[in-house]
Amino acid sequence: MNLARTQTGRTVRRAPGPGAVLAALAAAQFTVMLATSIVNVALPQIRAGTGLTDGGTTWVVNAYGLAFGALLLAGGRVADLLGRRRVLLAGLALFALASLAAGLGASAGVLIAARAVQGLGAAAIAPAALALAMDGSPYGPGRGRALGVWGAVSGAGAAGGVLLGGVLTQQWGWPWIFHSVALAAALVMAAVLVLVPRDAGRPGGHFDLLGTATITLALTCLVWGLTTARGAGWSDAGVLGSLAGAGVLLAAFCAIEARRPDALVPLRLLTAGRVAAGNVLMALLGSVWIALFFFLPLYQQQVLGESPLVTGTGQLPLAVVHMIGSALAPRISRRIGATATVTAALMTEAAGLLWLSRISADGSYLADVLGPSVLVGLGLGVAFVQLTALAVEGVPGRDAGLAGGLVNTTRQVGGAIGLAALATLAGSVTAHASSGQAPLEALTAGYRTAFAVSAGALAATAVLALFLTRRTGARTPTTTTTPTANRTVLSRVPLNR
Repeated sequence: MNLARTQTGRTVRRAPGPGAVLAALAAAQFTVMLATSIVNVALPQIRAGTGLTDGGTTWVVNAYGLAFGALLLAGGRVADLLGRRRVLLAGLALFALASLAAGLGASAGVLIAARAVQGLGAAAIAPAALALAMDGSPYGPGRGRALGVWGAVSGAGAAGGVLLGGVLTQQWGWPWIFHSVALAAALVMAAVLVLVPRDAGRPGGHFDLLGTATITLALTCLVWGLTTARGAGWSDAGVLGSLAGAGVLLAAFCAIEARRPDALVPLRLLTAGRVAAGNVLMALLGSVWIALFFFLPLYQQQVLGESPLVTGTGQLPLAVVHMIGSALAPRISRRIGATATVTAALMTEAAGLLWLSRISADGSYLADVLGPSVLVGLGLGVAFVQLTALAVEGVPGRDAGLAGGLVNTTRQVGGAIGLAALATLAGSVTAHASSGQAPLEALTAGYRTAFAVSAGALAATAVLALFLTRRTGARTPTTTTTPTANRTVLSRVPLNR
């Protein structure tokens, strides 16, 4: 144990160092990202084991993403009001129980419901953990290192989920992918209990119930409509009604927030630092990021004929390079500035995706996947860290949880939009090519199109970043937070241009 002896001879427990605290919080983020991607490789086995149809199988993924994306803003605000450590622990407990239920589920309905509850737990975990990590990391090199760690574990969790899912599915069967996530959440909860100090929360704060309900319903309609469109088509009445409802609810949310003193998304949050720019760009990055981890394993399994284990192992280079990029991102930003860093990272990832758009039906992992994965992982790691930094830049301490929820929401919703659009596009190309080409050729044509459009979208995002991330002044007040008192202190620091 971490003990120290005082002058009176008493033994007291030493407070954990900031590195240990950050490690526990990063492990929470890793677990959330792991659960996002760990099912991708196992979907064929889950379909066979539960009797789900192709359309039903997609809801094993969608139920988690729907609840996660729709409830992140609410989770972030609740964490600010009730205490971030308390909400983090509650989210981890719910996440662990839901994961266990998913693995033990005797029916498809139980599995999908458990995945939705998993998403609810994740919506509490992600913003609370990020806010606590930022509380313990003052502005400067310490904040950069913390964000580098955050980016590394996020990418490692997404890519590692594909690897672990392949190993567990092949060796012990698909239920073990959920059992492993339950065990990971329980271990992280124990680490948080021991290492992360309590925070006070804001007992006198008010929760914007009307705004929360409106935006949650709006995001639910949006994500539901987009994910359903992949199977039902964009002209389906249910899809069109859901998307129209999302538009009406989003407009209502904006009107509500403009009149409320306790708004869920206050104007001060969007005007602090480069928060708005960071979130717009993160949404665009997310639209490509989540689709990448959907299409790449499918190409490896369905076209190259790789087993789940080999497919998962093939994600290791991408994960390793992503971690390297995340670690280098703060140093690169200090040297060349935030704008140049974001632009270069997005263009690097776009180059990797353009390379992936040249895959062939008779290709191989070494010739078609390895090289592009290195470029994609490097660009993704740097871009994720820098955009997360922009999305929490200058945010008052009282809004840190909400800022964490907002940047995770934009990434999730962007991912849902991108995946729905790209999956529909790839499916259309494959269906059109099927009339004159072999099945594998037709599948590959669809995947090539998805990667090519993703590359174009990221290149356009890089150009947009040149304008959105520029500063209008040389120096701007930013905020630091004292974690013990949960206060906001204004200080002046030099800014990256």
